[in-house]
Amino acid sequence: MSSGRRMQLFGMLVALCLAAATVAVVSAVRGGGAATSGDAGNVLVAARSDKQPRLLFRNLDRGKPQTYGQIAVARLGTGAARTLAPLKCDRVYFAAGSGLCLSRGSGFASGYRARVFGADLRTRAEMKVDGIPSRARVSPDGQLGSVTLFVTGHSYADLAGFSTTTMLIDLQRGTKIANLEEFTVTHEGRKVTAPDVNYWGVTFTRDHDRFYATLATRGEIYLVEGSVSARTMKTIHPGVECPSLSPNETRIAYKKRVGAGHKRWRLYVLDLETMRETPLAETRPVDDQPEWLDDDHVLYGLDEAIMEMPADGSGHPVRYAPRGDSPTVVRW
Repeated sequence: MSSGRRMQLFGMLVALCLAAATVAVVSAVRGGGAATSGDAGNVLVAARSDKQPRLLFRNLDRGKPQTYGQIAVARLGTGAARTLAPLKCDRVYFAAGSGLCLSRGSGFASGYRARVFGADLRTRAEMKVDGIPSRARVSPDGQLGSVTLFVTGHSYADLAGFSTTTMLIDLQRGTKIANLEEFTVTHEGRKVTAPDVNYWGVTFTRDHDRFYATLATRGEIYLVEGSVSARTMKTIHPGVECPSLSPNETRIAYKKRVGAGHKRWRLYVLDLETMRETPLAETRPVDDQPEWLDDDHVLYGLDEAIMEMPADGSGHPVRYAPRGDSPTVVRW
């Protein structure tokens, strides 16, 4: 081969390498970098070893139907490339080495399953659940989990038109603990005995025995504080749906009903000491249980993208990760 021909081939090879690198960079910036070989489990295990935080969420790339709903793992930061795992979920959450994945089981008329998985993103326990998946949460220590499912109706919009079931799960044993309807709940010192109670959107404190959730009864909505060991709850503030406790446990991010129809909810933050409510900058309706990025910012799903905004009502929403929802900030 002549030297000129060799130089021509070398130039073509360099051009191809530069093009591939450009594609990879653009893909990462857009949040589209992904591998479906199960590497996400290795990525998460390595992050745990190095005590590095990660974002875990559902991948919602409609351009690749085969990966839609798979668990994705990425570094924190907008535009971070994602790595995919085979496990598919309708709702997912993870903390301290334990995760919960709500998904449809295999086989005809198999219904839905709550799958417990570890940092390697492999299922270690599975149980049948009744209803349509809505919310999932794990306590910060990875000991307990909670799932909320619709058993009638598919929306929180009409209090009279839906019913939910919310269960607590022992993630270490892979067994159900209790349905929140089995707990004793009081409102202003009096036991609530109405037959129309619904609970949803649990969020746990660091010691996992205490938790917060939403109670709906007789057309009213309340934030309740509960104890797993005592099997009790009490109302502490009205109008709080799908609460999410901040990492420093001083505030709760939540959705609040502010309008009618599909424009019903807006995200707020409640100060647990003063009970002061702060509306956040997002003015579009959000039907989600928020997640805290840190003590000053929240994440939430909207229009199949993960959004971020300040938790003090300032600023404006920004897209944190495209084609995703059900975000979890994994802190070791």
